Amino acid sequence: LPDTITGKTFSLQELKGGQGTIVMFICNHCPYVLHIRQQLIAIAQQYAGLGISTIAISSNDIENYPQDAPDKMRALMAEWGNPFAAYLYDESQAVAKAYQAACTPDIYLFDANLACVYRGRLDASTPQNDVPVSGEDLRNALDNLLAGQPVNPEQIPSTGCNIKWKHS
Repeated sequence: LPDTITGKTFSLQELKGGQGTIVMFICNHCPYVLHIRQQLIAIAQQYAGLGISTIAISSNDIENYPQDAPDKMRALMAEWGNPFAAYLYDESQAVAKAYQAACTPDIYLFDANLACVYRGRLDASTPQNDVPVSGEDLRNALDNLLAGQPVNPEQIPSTGCNIKWKHS
């Protein structure tokens, strides 16, 4: 997939972290993503130093949702300080379909061998509740992965906006 910052096309193999890789489906306009952005940035920056790579992917239909277009993705990442290894645009939506991504945010954590060890929410916070954004669920999975401990198999799916699929 092409990176919206550099324009270079990357493979998962090139972007993966030595200890693990976070792959998250996000988009520019989703209120759920915007609600948790500070934790997404903090986690990406904190865990990058521990060998975890964070890859963000937007798969939304930009014809109907132009605010999610690559030029807007580039501007958003500049505003956020380019915290991720890459913010990729999945124009064909094939990557989202391969991952069975359902919403933004949809968060996956892979170990060093790219085996999925976590798919779930960042934490219990949503724009509609008063739960503080902590990143607790993802942080626990990351900390267990880095400590060589099993990741809790009870993983709560993410809540957010549906991926904006193209109509064929």
